[in-house]
Amino acid sequence: MSFVDLQPQARVVSRLVEGVPGSALAGPTPCPEYAVADLLDHVRGLAIAFRDAARKDLGPTTDTAPEPAGPSLPAAWREELPRLLAELAEAWQNPSAWTGVTRAGGVDLPGEIAGAVALDELVIHGWDLARATGQEYVPDQAALRAVHAFLLASAQEERGEDDIFGPVVPVPDAAPLLDRAVGLSGRDPGWTPPSRREAGR
Repeated sequence: MSFVDLQPQARVVSRLVEGVPGSALAGPTPCPEYAVADLLDHVRGLAIAFRDAARKDLGPTTDTAPEPAGPSLPAAWREELPRLLAELAEAWQNPSAWTGVTRAGGVDLPGEIAGAVALDELVIHGWDLARATGQEYVPDQAALRAVHAFLLASAQEERGEDDIFGPVVPVPDAAPLLDRAVGLSGRDPGWTPPSRREAGR
């Protein structure tokens, strides 16, 4: 993946963060191991890690693998997360971020691949957060197209136990591009929280 502007998608995710009601923090998400608070903390951690990966500022923030879900969301998350997302996107504006080798999650990656993973995290976790909290989700279309292409290429390779994506969920070819990307990431595009599923019966 060549340079893609992360800023529009980072702003989309920031708006979703701002729209999360406090009452939703303990609720489920499409990621079985994460409640909403855990997902927000995961986004916080990835924003820091991939910001520093773009800057080639390698150290504790880029060397540590993602932590299991836990109650570690800072009290000031509403203010902190949009700032970190803006810093992440700004760091990937520098063309040098997309070149050479960097590191994220303790894994050495070409800059181009690290940028693709960062964008994928923003698009797919944006969908996770929107679905979990009942918000409308309209991702940046350039980001969505790039992420779909990235996920499609990944799906065509054999996925092992250590792959960051789950097994592909089949989605019709005529489905919207977002649904196809979500399926390629290992999620069911039809997922809704149990409370809303029961209310719809």
